[in-house]
Amino acid sequence: MSLQVFWFLLIGVLFTGYFVLEGFDFGVGMLMPIIGKGSEVKKRVVLNTIGPVWDGNEVWLLTGGGALFAAFPEWYASLFSGFYLALLLILVGLIVRAVAIEYRSKIDDPKWRFWADVGIGLGSWIPAIAWGLAFGNIIHGVKLNEHKMIEGNLFDLLNPYSLLAALTTTLLFALHGAVFIALKTGNEVRDDAQRLIRILFVPTAVVVAAFGIWTQLAYGHDWTWIPLALAVVGLLVAGFAATQGRDGWAFTGTALTIAAATVLLFGSLFPNVLPSTIDAAYSLSVDGRDGTVSASSTHYTLVVMSWVAVVMTPIVLIYQGWTYWVFRKRLTMEQIPAPIGLPLAESKP
Repeated sequence: MSLQVFWFLLIGVLFTGYFVLEGFDFGVGMLMPIIGKGSEVKKRVVLNTIGPVWDGNEVWLLTGGGALFAAFPEWYASLFSGFYLALLLILVGLIVRAVAIEYRSKIDDPKWRFWADVGIGLGSWIPAIAWGLAFGNIIHGVKLNEHKMIEGNLFDLLNPYSLLAALTTTLLFALHGAVFIALKTGNEVRDDAQRLIRILFVPTAVVVAAFGIWTQLAYGHDWTWIPLALAVVGLLVAGFAATQGRDGWAFTGTALTIAAATVLLFGSLFPNVLPSTIDAAYSLSVDGRDGTVSASSTHYTLVVMSWVAVVMTPIVLIYQGWTYWVFRKRLTMEQIPAPIGLPLAESKP
């Protein structure tokens, strides 16, 4: 295996981890106003499910983005030439969400908490939509010219395939978040999350199936039928387990679906990293094969990066796994004290 292929695979792994872990973060933020409607204590229970882990989950994006910049600088530069506004929306959404989560409880004022909740909601919905739109266009191909610049504007990115990709990530993250809330909470909040799972499951399954089949038939390879099948199996497991109250298995199912779908996307893309719809010769690939343009860094750069990855990746995995183990117990409304100004009775289901 060449170092270029190795780093393409590693970037795929990093984005897979990011979508699996940050996916339920987005889902929790999207669903918090629904589950917590009319109850400040419920909102705090929902938000506290991701309180210890949401910022650690973003490490996967930082690492993946850094690896993309260092290993495939041409890919990174071309993406920002055409996806600048979409990527900026993701960045702004993540910043707004982070600020809202951190400062929501700093001032005991209903209006302050309301606007913090708006920030959490927007900071969850916008990236969930924009990530699907971005990856949909990466797979579909863009107007990449001979200067490695993407022609066109934001409206050129709104093609049917990419819009379906955006709908897929939005629904899948929402379902993943609902399953995570059910896994991490008890009593009334868990019941509300399970009701949302039943509402979200069928439309999510239909959209994921449509997007997966379209991706496989239009862009996939023979072997990418495997991750497509795993994605379907994951959804079926999640749906059945949720009806049986097996929250752990349901979460495993949605996590498998997101992971398999990400493998399907990267597998369908390979060996290209950014296909050109103008001329195939302008497409960026991992190593310049088939007359395409190589997007990779020099061999020496990839060697140094590989040694760093070998040392640091296990450390990151260990400390993040430890965090999840420490904060593994369920949360209930009884564990959340009523905030100042609200009757204590609201802390009871």
